Amino acid sequence: MKEIEVFIDTEEIAEFFFHELTKRGYVPTEEELEEIADIMFEYLIEKCIIDEDSEEG
Repeated sequence: MKEIEVFIDTEEIAEFFFHELTKRGYVPTEEELEEIADIMFEYLIEKCIIDEDSEEG
């Protein structure tokens, strides 16, 4: 299996969830969105879909 490099931005995740939730009639707070984005990021790490890179460029 080929390995690819993917960059995951929790702000981008939060924005995605904001748009999807508002389309469905929910209006989350900024704090709720940050929590959802963090949970999603942790889920991706736990499932080995991504590796957390401790190196900041």
